[in-house]
Amino acid sequence: MTSYIGSAPYCFSNSLCMVLGEGAPPPAFLEVLTGSPFGFQLIAGEVPLFDPLGWDPEIGLDTAIELLGYTCERSECDDADAALARLEAAVEEGPALAGPLDMGLLLHQPGSGSATGADHYVAVLAVDEDTVVFHDPHGHPYATLPTAVFLEAWRAEKVAYIDQPHVLRSAFARRREVSPGEALHASLPGALAWLGIREDRELPSGSLGNAQGLERLAEKIAAGDLPSDTRETTETFSVRVGARRLSDASAALAGAGHHEAAGLLHAQAMLLGGLQYPLVTGDDATVVSGLRRLAPTYDELRETLTRTLTADGPAAADR
Repeated sequence: MTSYIGSAPYCFSNSLCMVLGEGAPPPAFLEVLTGSPFGFQLIAGEVPLFDPLGWDPEIGLDTAIELLGYTCERSECDDADAALARLEAAVEEGPALAGPLDMGLLLHQPGSGSATGADHYVAVLAVDEDTVVFHDPHGHPYATLPTAVFLEAWRAEKVAYIDQPHVLRSAFARRREVSPGEALHASLPGALAWLGIREDRELPSGSLGNAQGLERLAEKIAAGDLPSDTRETTETFSVRVGARRLSDASAALAGAGHHEAAGLLHAQAMLLGGLQYPLVTGDDATVVSGLRRLAPTYDELRETLTRTLTADGPAAADR
């Protein structure tokens, strides 16, 4: 049996945890391994997300799976019948990770019914010609959908960061034993790279990261220039998931003995989490002030992690 774990903002980490099963690290730790806490991006100068510039869940999942010593089969295709056949074959061997899906087309969720481009991941448990059974980390264990409905959501046409629909990860296998401490230590150079502005990522025009992105977001809010749908997403998703990511990264690094970096991540989490109430209540002056206080902390974190890696070296992997 596959135990249910749920939290919509951590949908890919929860789904990965469910698919890996017994012995998998908790979702909070998996989320840190994906690299998501280590940056901020303002996509195309418009959409604020508290994850690194150029990062997306597909990159994060592949990173975490590799760091933990696992392999899996990742496939994608445009043909719905072929995708269904792959999914049927995959779940005969165990749970499979499907996504991204378009959350607006997951019709078991109240308020759904139209494509929104909001990405989501689920752990698929069973499938036949009529029904797909899956654990949806948005609070729906053993959810079901008609197969045709699931396939349409799985096509995820409005999700910007995939090239082909029906992305599936299955046949997970552990190829090498990696302790959580080893995986975390191995993740830190990647975290440090994400805190910089990576030249290897193709970005939409106008995209800004970290301090520049936060300063631009503050300017837009101060000027009343943030579109209503963007503000709604920031209120309902971006701030809360960003604060949780920073808090979880703080806990993980503190557990590994990296107390200076953990302390800075904790301060970031408190700054960001403290913006939820003023954001929702329209206290924009407080929001703008908080974003501008948060902006320089990403460079500070980069400097701190640089010192951490320089000082600890390979020995930190043994912690």
